[in-house]
This record gives sequence, structure tokens and C-alpha cells, in this order.
Amino acid sequence: MSFNNSRRASAQSSLRAKAPLALNSLFLAITMAAVISVSPAIAQDNLGDDSTITYPASYFAEYAPVTAQDMLNRIPGMESSAGGSNNRGGSQSGNASRGGRGLGSGGGGTQILINGKRTAGKNNSTQSQLVRINADQVDHIEIIRGTSGDLDVRGSTQIANIVLYEQLSNTSISYDVNTDYYADGEAEPGGSVTYGGQTGDLNFLFSAVAQPRYDHRVSHEESILPDLSANDYIKEDRIREQTAYTLSTNLDYQFSASSSVRFNALYGENDDPTTVDRFTTDLTGSTPVLHQEREVLPGEQSNWEIGGDYEYKFANGNRFKALFISNENDTAKIRERYTVSADGSETKNLFLDSANILQERILRGSYTMDIFSGQNVEFGAERAQTILDSSLRLGIASSTGTPSAAWGGLVPVSVPNANTQVEEIRNEPFAIHNWKINSRMSLETSMVYEFSEIEQSGDFANSRNFSSFKPKLDYRFDITQQLQLRLLVEKVVRQISFTDFVAATDSEDNDSNTLAGNTALRPDYWWNYNLLAEYRLDNDAGVVSANLYHHRHKDFLQRIDVSTDEGGLKSAAGNLGSADMVVFEVKGSLRLGMFNLPNVLVTTRASARDSWVADPFQHTVHRFNNYNRGEFDLGFRHDLPQWKMNYGINMRNRIDGGTKRWDIDDIEQDYADPWFTAFLEVVAFNDFTFRFDVNNITDVDMCRDRTRYVGHIADNILEEIEYNCGGSGTVLSMKVSGTF
Repeated sequence: MSFNNSRRASAQSSLRAKAPLALNSLFLAITMAAVISVSPAIAQDNLGDDSTITYPASYFAEYAPVTAQDMLNRIPGMESSAGGSNNRGGSQSGNASRGGRGLGSGGGGTQILINGKRTAGKNNSTQSQLVRINADQVDHIEIIRGTSGDLDVRGSTQIANIVLYEQLSNTSISYDVNTDYYADGEAEPGGSVTYGGQTGDLNFLFSAVAQPRYDHRVSHEESILPDLSANDYIKEDRIREQTAYTLSTNLDYQFSASSSVRFNALYGENDDPTTVDRFTTDLTGSTPVLHQEREVLPGEQSNWEIGGDYEYKFANGNRFKALFISNENDTAKIRERYTVSADGSETKNLFLDSANILQERILRGSYTMDIFSGQNVEFGAERAQTILDSSLRLGIASSTGTPSAAWGGLVPVSVPNANTQVEEIRNEPFAIHNWKINSRMSLETSMVYEFSEIEQSGDFANSRNFSSFKPKLDYRFDITQQLQLRLLVEKVVRQISFTDFVAATDSEDNDSNTLAGNTALRPDYWWNYNLLAEYRLDNDAGVVSANLYHHRHKDFLQRIDVSTDEGGLKSAAGNLGSADMVVFEVKGSLRLGMFNLPNVLVTTRASARDSWVADPFQHTVHRFNNYNRGEFDLGFRHDLPQWKMNYGINMRNRIDGGTKRWDIDDIEQDYADPWFTAFLEVVAFNDFTFRFDVNNITDVDMCRDRTRYVGHIADNILEEIEYNCGGSGTVLSMKVSGTF
């Protein structure tokens, strides 16, 4: 859809007018960092050279930890860095279908390493191993705040390196048995068993996990017409029966002091059969009329991954590393909807069959060498192939057309771009220069060039080439041993989500069965300007940080009008013009030693966010879709070592009123009350660990308001307003774990 010239000029003018806000916020953050820097500081005992903080195993002894995750949770600023302590499954981050293709260099935030290495995997990540590593295997944990060519990741705020004992030749079996209790009275068992250890030069870890993911969601929706009269009332009862089964292994073999190899593999089954009962009461007539529908959604999901890397260190200190990853995610789901008559008979009115197979293969090689004193450079290349096979079949009950058994006995409906294969071949040569300027300053400079070819076949045939230069500067200044200032400037290119290329099911709107794809997408990119100040308090009393970042987007991706005369109104992901985003975040993780409570750890995070983009439907300026205004999180953990017990509670509260989605014919807005979780953990009876978790303590519902329009939203003809709230209730979890 093209902009009206006058409206486009007005929108872009408003967009430019907001840009100085980012500069004002940047000035305030610099001023704040300068004020902090003049405060007196006494170095921590465990703060060593290069801004690395070391926590020996003895530091955690009084807490009786069972896993490496338990140990990391006791470090200020790290208690939530690797997920909750009930995270028994593998990480699902970096999904290639959503644009997380390739391996990358690590990204921002906290990265997890084991013995200085990260796992050559994406679903089977280093972070997911923490709950499977026995605490007895950990020699010490390093929190690395600097940059170095010796590290396997780049551009992270900080790195947690879990260092295992080198000469410990033993094995252990860790296990847990758990049951989750749901608000509807359902109980679902789960558990895991891990066999790991070291024998000679081989470190090994084998794990089997069964994680319950049952969900029973009840929602209620009321809608009104433009004259404020009642339209209808809908009650929906949705039950998902799911248990995630995962088998994984991680192997590490040291051939010699200079040569080592790592291998990992994962297989998972995540079938999620779902049933839905929907009751709709029509309130527009003189007498309410009840309509009932039933849906059956058998879903099958599986994934596997293998990966490995080899590293060789030369006598002069140079290092060569090669890595490979191959994975596949297979998802298939059928949605069949039935109208239920008063006598109980059923008539099918919808058949929707969707299937996706996503494959990814990655090769990466690099060579790291010292060039001058305090300087080294890593150069290499990554090559990745990603293939998505997608199919979609839609059948409806219709008096015209010929029913087909392959479409569930209903009449087939032609869906554009429904059967498609998308393949990308991406090459990325890179060079990364690390410079230890002096004992207090470091600079990491990355030069990455990405070029790729994306080819689409099937219902649509299209082939395009993309290329982009992605520089990055990461400067760190240790004003004192405790206060670090970081400045990051980088160009980020977001890979196109494969799911946006093809037609897909619409699971969020019962009035819409499918979402259109867009074969003409271009990668959007942004310049990231990030300023962070981190202050570590005396005597390991905590960490306080403030972070300000501004993103200046180009070719911003959001929904656009792709309507045609034959197909009516349609929207799909598409490229807009410029867009901006500003975030200011303050985090704190403090021990309450000043109140004589050194074993109470309080964590808090507050953020304020804003964004602005020219809307393609109404030609106004508003925030990004699904972009919240900010949030405030608060939590605490109290350790009682004398009783081998700890407990805690966490609250997460998002600022309401800003999380909206604008589409071609409706506007949605989400909101909810604060979300609370709590836990109690006790070690007893010969080192068995008993843990009790409560999720969604106050039984909070997630709510959504949707304003629908007749025809295009720009015509401003109101059709109805829907008010929907629903939730799954409070979930209780009991877990017993141990080691032998």
C-alpha cells in the first residue's frame, strides 16, 4: 500500500520530531554514570584482573546446591540469567523459522560457558546444561565483564564461565521427580535423570527429561456494537495435553593440552493435542440464542539436533576452531471445527491442515592470533543453509464446490502461497579485533559481511540476493574495579522470518482462519546505540546497573496492506520506512547486609520504553506492534543455611496501555494485573532436595480488547468492540531431586 503524499509527509515529520528524545535520554544516562563514578569504592576480595569476579566452590557450600544452576542463582545479578530452577528442558531460543538463523557471535545479555566453551548447538544449548551439571563437579564460577579473543562469545554484557574440576575421575547420577497440579484438579507427572562425570580425558553428560506442559485455559469474551448494545457473549474452554520428552548428550574429549573436541546431540518429542469447547450466546435479538462449537486439534512436534566443534591451540598461542550444527524441527497440526446441535449431533464446518519442516545446517571456522601486545584478531567465516517446507490446506462447509476427503470431507479453498519451499544459503566472513588498551580499557571491533540468497519455490517462485556490512564497536572502561562503563555501537540486520514468507494459520482470531505471506520481504536493519553503567557493591553485596539504548530502524518490518481486488482485504508482514525505539532500564541485585540479613537477596528491574513508526493503514505515528511501555519486576530469595532451606517470591508487572497491535481491520490491546510466583526449597533426609513452586499465585487473567472495523481501518466504520479475559489459574508444583 502506498502512502498518500501529504499524510506521509505529516507522519515522517512527526517521526523526526521525536528523535531528540533519544539524545536527551542519552545525556541523562551519561550524567548519571559520571555521578556514580565519583563515589568511593573499595575493591572486592574476589574481583581479579580484567574485571573478572571469581566464586570458588566453597562460596556456595553453605547453600547445599545440587546443580550448577543452583550455584549461579546465589550470585548477585545472575539469579535469573539462565532461566528458572524448574527449567528442565532444552532451550528453544534462536528458532530459525522466526529469523534466528545461523549461530551468531553470542549477542547481548549474559552468556553461559562451560570450561570457557559454549555448546555447538541451538536447541541443545550451553545454558540448558546448567540444571544437569552436578554441583560437586564445579570448581569455581567466573563472571567475566571484559572482552577477550580467548572467549567463545562476543558482545555480551557479561559471561558466566562454569569451570569444572579437571582431574575429578568420577561419575554421578542426578534425578528429579515432579508433579504439577493445575487449577482444574488435573495432575501431570514429570521428571529427569542425568548421568555425567569424567573418566580420563572424557567429560560426558547424558540426560532424559519429561516435562509436563499441560494447560487448561478458560476465557470469557463480551462484545458490544457501535450503539453500545450487547452483541454476544463467548465462553471458551481450551485443554492442551502436552508433555515434552527430551534426550540429550554432551561429550568433551581432550586429546592433548592443545587439542580438544566436543559433541552434542538432542532429540525431542513435543506433541500437543488440544480440544476446544466454545459456547456463543447471541444477544442481538429479543431472546438470547446459544451456539456451541467443538474443535479437535491433534498436534505433532518433534525436533533433533547434532553439533560439534574441534579446537587446536598452537605453540605460539594461536587458535583454530571448526564447528558444525545440523537440526530439524517438524511440526504438523490439524484443526477441525464442528457445530454442535441441541440434540448433540455434530457438523464439521472447518478443516485446516498445516505442516512445517524446518532444517538448518551450519559450518563455521575461525583462526585467532596475537598481532601486537594486548591485541589479537579472529577471522573466519560461517556458512548456513536453512530450508522450510510449508503446506496449508483449508476446507470449509459450502453449498458450492466439491467436497474432498483430503480436505476433511469439506470443500477445498484456494489459499495463496500455501505450499512453499523457502531455502536460504547465507555466507558470513568476519574479522574481530580485541584490544586491551590498558589495565582499565578494552575495545572490541567486529567487521562482518553477510551475503545470502533466498529462493522460494512451489506456489510462488522467487529468488533474491541480499548483502550487508555489519560493523560493531564495543568499548569498556573500568572507572574503578567496581564501576564499569560500556559503550556499544553496532549495525544489526534482522534475518527475515521464514514464516512471514508463507501462508500460516491464525490461532489468535476465530474470525480469521489464515494469515497471508509476503514473498517480497527485505531484511530490516537498525543502528544500536547502547550505554551501560554497572556498579558492583563492596563485599559482594550486590550489583546495580543502568542501561540506555536507542535503535534507529530502516525498512522496519510490520504488517502492511497486501489486498487485491480478487481477494479482498489482506495484510501481511512488510517493510515500512524508518522507525525509532528508546529503552531505559535500571536493574539491582542486592544483599540486605545493612539490615543484618546477608542471606536475603533482593532483585529488581524497572524499564521505560518508547517507540514510534509511521502506520501504513491510518497514516499516523504510533508505537511498534506488541511493544510494551515498560515493566517493573521485584523479587527476593532468603537462604537459611542452618536449616538447608531457601524460599522466595517474584512479582512481574508490565505497564498497561501501550501493548497494541494495529492491523488492516482491527486494533488489539493486551493488559494484565501483576504476576506473582513463589517457591520453597528444603534439603533433608540424606541430601534429598524438596521444592514447592506456586505459579500465578493470585490467579491473574490475561486480557485483550479488540476493536473491529467494517472494511479498512482507515474508513473508521466501527463494527464491534470485544473484551476478552482468560487464564489457566494457579499451578502448584512439587519436585524431589537428589544425586547418587
